[in-house]
Amino acid sequence: MTMSLSKLGLGTAQFGLDQPPGARGRPREAEARDILSTAGRSGMSVLEVARGSATADTLLRSALPQPNPFRITLTSIRPDRGPDALEAELRAQMTRLGVERVDTVIAPSATDLLSPQGPVLWNKLRELKDAGVCQRIGVPVYASDDPVGIARRFKPDVVQAPASLLDQRLLIDGSLAAIAGLGVEVHLRSIFLNGVLFLPPDRAPSHLKAAAGRISRARRLIAEGKSDPLQAALGFALSRPEASAVLVGVTSAAEMSAIAAAAMSPPPDLDWDEMAIDDPDALSWAAA
Repeated sequence: MTMSLSKLGLGTAQFGLDQPPGARGRPREAEARDILSTAGRSGMSVLEVARGSATADTLLRSALPQPNPFRITLTSIRPDRGPDALEAELRAQMTRLGVERVDTVIAPSATDLLSPQGPVLWNKLRELKDAGVCQRIGVPVYASDDPVGIARRFKPDVVQAPASLLDQRLLIDGSLAAIAGLGVEVHLRSIFLNGVLFLPPDRAPSHLKAAAGRISRARRLIAEGKSDPLQAALGFALSRPEASAVLVGVTSAAEMSAIAAAAMSPPPDLDWDEMAIDDPDALSWAAA
């Protein structure tokens, strides 16, 4: 197991366990089992389980390797249903997954924490941590959320934040370094920027047309550096000293194998600064 792979985490949102069979009619559960088996063998550490149906949780449970090698992260429901419902939903999901405790529980959003019900939500998460239901509690943030202010106010154990070689805002302004300096684990997400880097510039979504030139330049620099977009995106995120974990999503075992192989390669020697997009409107859409 390499240091890079132990820093890599996997999200289940793209597994499609609520959907019909995937390509070539293969059962989603079988695909998920192969994905998780590859991830576990590779030494990946974090598994972020998306909020889904009871059926999806049950299928995921049957696909998990045993013994379970992952630090599981769950996301709570929104606070408007009250703290009792929040706890009941979390415990029910854990039962469906076959686990007695999880590593981390994440609030649904920074906006929810800042709502009138936010303090009740955060107090309930702290109670669950004190009761041993989880070891850590955290919050996802966007660049517009004042991430450092959120971290200072709520003192979470974990902050999830978008960052990629195209979206470097929270790295350039020092936000993620400041959060890590507070003793908070930073988990990077959206490192592929919704797949934008893998698309030819003329196929970029309309929201990113203004950034097409920068995307083209990034792809050219990657090619000139004898790398590829996957290796570059992973190399950039995994090399960030601010990050304790880097979360990725996959839809197939083949994609999981490709990510594991790319993560084991040395980070490419590229000029990351030349790849950053400076269009906040485009980035706000793409990093969602």
